Amino acid sequence: MSPPGHHIRHLLPVFVDALLAAMGADADAGVLAATAACERAAAEALAASGWSSGVGALAAVRDEYADWYFRVTKSDHLDKLKGKMKRICDKSGIVKRYFHHTEELIDGHPELLDRTQPSLGTRLAIARDAVAELAAAAASKAIAEWGRPAADVTHLVISTNSGSGSPGADLRLAALLGLRPTVQRTLLYFHGCAAGSNNPVARVLAVSVDATVLAFREPNASHLDALVAMALFGDGAGAAVVGAGPAASGERPVFRMVAAAQATLHGAEHAVGLKLSENGLDFYMSAEMPALVGGSIERCLADVLAPLGLAAGGLNGLFWAVHPGGPAILDSYQAALGLEPRKLAASRRVLSEHGNMLGATIFFVLDEMRHRRCRGGSEEERESCEWGVMLGLGPGITVEMMVLQAADSQDED
Repeated sequence: MSPPGHHIRHLLPVFVDALLAAMGADADAGVLAATAACERAAAEALAASGWSSGVGALAAVRDEYADWYFRVTKSDHLDKLKGKMKRICDKSGIVKRYFHHTEELIDGHPELLDRTQPSLGTRLAIARDAVAELAAAAASKAIAEWGRPAADVTHLVISTNSGSGSPGADLRLAALLGLRPTVQRTLLYFHGCAAGSNNPVARVLAVSVDATVLAFREPNASHLDALVAMALFGDGAGAAVVGAGPAASGERPVFRMVAAAQATLHGAEHAVGLKLSENGLDFYMSAEMPALVGGSIERCLADVLAPLGLAAGGLNGLFWAVHPGGPAILDSYQAALGLEPRKLAASRRVLSEHGNMLGATIFFVLDEMRHRRCRGGSEEERESCEWGVMLGLGPGITVEMMVLQAADSQDED
């Protein structure tokens, strides 16, 4: 099944906008080509070919994390706050996360723990190595799955909230992977969780990577947002090779990106964001966020689904690759959209196994979705819908949406 063709104009998410620019397309041309008549969709839509993800070295298990966190931050005397942390962890839906910052590393840098001490330089230096290591692990696997050599990558786009400065992770990663000196590099900083067809030979390596050492510090009853962040966030990297035009010999497309849209929720600027200072990175998240998202998400999605005729069959007729954020966010999506529980099973599994890794998390969800399509399994795990939605939230609140088509479904037509 293919949707009717519509020439529509969308606002593109910043990450997709960078991909289109890398492939030499302006935003309108890229989206118009991707949402044109269904007979051309397979040839002109963006296709994600190689896919992979990577995590930090330290595995933190939910039942042990609060004790570990309060011990390494020398805060065991804060019994009430530790109890609150344990309750937050229990409700988070997260069983396990991974970090680059080990206890040994923290012991060597006591300035990381004190919110009043300047520590940004130390944090950025630690993150510099962590980002390169995580990104290289994910990107090398993605290139291997893509089916072509690293030298065939024409563009590199990296998104991270864990760095500052130029040259940065883009140059280091290009060297580590052995990309050509002529590779075109784009580096995006601090976009939060949110992550063209006139150059059909372009193959863009897209990487999102984050290390939470920028935000790690001792617990403080006056900064409960930080306590929630310590219970939710983890380190990780995701990578995909993205191209325009039909797949070349040896390439193995996974999803085709058909349309993209962005919306900003009015009056929600206070709900979520990031703030970088000389003391490190602070996350702020309002308890109102799930309600704000739940009250607007159906209207936001209508703008991208209706022109393609994909809403008529019901939202449970689509697959859902949703950035999990946290359990309350997933619950708000499920209730507002009337989704069956199995539709968000991939997102909940990633949240449980890895936590919230900011922009990298959506790569993990897509990877989980891909494996569910391949292996089948129980009804909850099986996913065979041809069309789907990729969805994430960023500061603002900014809602990023993308319509995907499973490449294996298109190949069967």
